[in-house]
Amino acid sequence: MSEPVAVTGLGLLTPAGSGTEAMWTCLCQGRPTAAADPALKHMPVDFSCRVPDFDPAGVKKIAWRTNRFIQMALVAARMAVADAALPTDRWDHRRIGVVIGVGAASMEHWPGETEKLLQGRLRAVSPLALPRSIPNMAAGEIALDLGVTGPNLVVSTACASGATALGVAKDLLAADRCDVVLAGGAESPRASQMVSLCFSRMSVLSRRRQDPGRASRPFDADRDGFVLGEGAAVMVLEKAAHARARRGGVRAWLSGYGASADAHHPTTPDPQGKGAAAAIGAALAEAGLRHDDIGHINAHGSSTEFNDLYEARTLNQIFDRPPPVTANKGSLGHSIGAAGAIEAACSVLTLQHQLIPPVANFERPDPRITLDIVAGTPRSHGMEAVLSNSFGFGGQNAALVFTRA
Repeated sequence: MSEPVAVTGLGLLTPAGSGTEAMWTCLCQGRPTAAADPALKHMPVDFSCRVPDFDPAGVKKIAWRTNRFIQMALVAARMAVADAALPTDRWDHRRIGVVIGVGAASMEHWPGETEKLLQGRLRAVSPLALPRSIPNMAAGEIALDLGVTGPNLVVSTACASGATALGVAKDLLAADRCDVVLAGGAESPRASQMVSLCFSRMSVLSRRRQDPGRASRPFDADRDGFVLGEGAAVMVLEKAAHARARRGGVRAWLSGYGASADAHHPTTPDPQGKGAAAAIGAALAEAGLRHDDIGHINAHGSSTEFNDLYEARTLNQIFDRPPPVTANKGSLGHSIGAAGAIEAACSVLTLQHQLIPPVANFERPDPRITLDIVAGTPRSHGMEAVLSNSFGFGGQNAALVFTRA
């Protein structure tokens, strides 16, 4: 068991809009955000969940040299710092770290640069092609913008990246390397046709082109794959003593983190759920909690046939009677490296409001899945602890436990 860390600020950009209120309203309404995406025109799957009205002019000093995922990470970090009311004029920049989860290198500008290469126009290739797209620059640009010089890194565990980043940040605080860490995830997979095509070729995307709004349907019997999304979520995590000393408001406590590897298959999770169970068990142990202390589960809920079934079976193995379950991807789609951080932020809001948002598009229960899925309307529910799960390609698992402030 280790000391919990305070969540004192949230910054969010999601397909529901900008800020916590927009996301929370969308989730509680069970409103899907998937729609036709002009950027994916002529692709086998031509719809996605986009962050609406995101204007890179808000970060115009870096917009010309960065890709969309970096821009969103920076805006979310600024929002989180403002939400936490951190005194940037008085903070010790050496004791402030940044850890961001990014699932893959952005490829939104690579088609044009590759065309120049193939045409032999080598001097026409932009010198910005590399630094604008490599994952570490999401954290690097936040440090440049805010002037913080503590540990600065990006972690990549595929679809678990955002959750892993929060866990690594917790470890940095526990090791006394930082007093504050800005942590979360950022990704824009739908900004690249190649990324969309790759996922489509793997047969993991929904093909409901005629009805994209109903395409993402975690745990539903008629699910046929996930919908690519995008977004960024950054939390301000602080040592408890640091938050108290500056009288910072605490939204919730990040009390437990667990990580594991399936060592089973490159893309398919271990059907017995041993890796996922190990991560969940480690998170509970670090939080000093038992299974029956968890009042709600924010599931990975990818909306793919096998993964939802595997997650449900795993939860039934771990819990005598799993508590109520939600899955945010029904509304927001799957933002890959950002997903775990966005869902962690939802878990914090769920604890604060004592209200569980429903799973969008959950209409017909899968008879093989025996979970208490929250559907239709939000459910008032007393809870002191929430488990948030994230599982990625490579069999990389991350579990987070948040407790009520």
